[in-house]
Amino acid sequence: MKKKAKPVEASKTIMTELVMPNDTNPLGHLMGGNLMRWMDIAASICAARHCESTVVTASVDLVSFDYPIKLGEVVTLVATVTRAFNTSVEINVQVYASKFEGGDMFKRNSAFFTFVALDAKHRKRKVPPVHPITDEEIRLYEGALRRRQIRLISAGKMDPKDATEVKEFINKT
Repeated sequence: MKKKAKPVEASKTIMTELVMPNDTNPLGHLMGGNLMRWMDIAASICAARHCESTVVTASVDLVSFDYPIKLGEVVTLVATVTRAFNTSVEINVQVYASKFEGGDMFKRNSAFFTFVALDAKHRKRKVPPVHPITDEEIRLYEGALRRRQIRLISAGKMDPKDATEVKEFINKT
């Protein structure tokens, strides 16, 4: 039975954390490993909601630590499904920070995570497709296959000559 496509919004996950002293390095900035943990949690909740099953992290890539996040700031993580493949989903996590007292949130970091869905016996299982609606959702959806091919090439699981999306992208630029 073919699964019905789900809109991105259906599994969107927003998580909020406060940067405490035990989360920081000697400069008073959030440690990258702590941020990665929070990102993995938000992304896994999003993936599990979309797949309606247990999921495991398969890869993390294009991690960007653009700006430091300081002690006492509020971190908001927004995780969304960008695309579903056969048994896996790609999740984009955007990280924002703001002062504890409120005010504007500023983008600080981002990353793409890949999760594999598992059944009750811990075997891979098919996942529902994604139905992107907004321009941004469509942009991320369209780039997901290229990012997947780059991941597979990097892992030695795909021959670069078979990466049709990557070749097409390079030929356009």
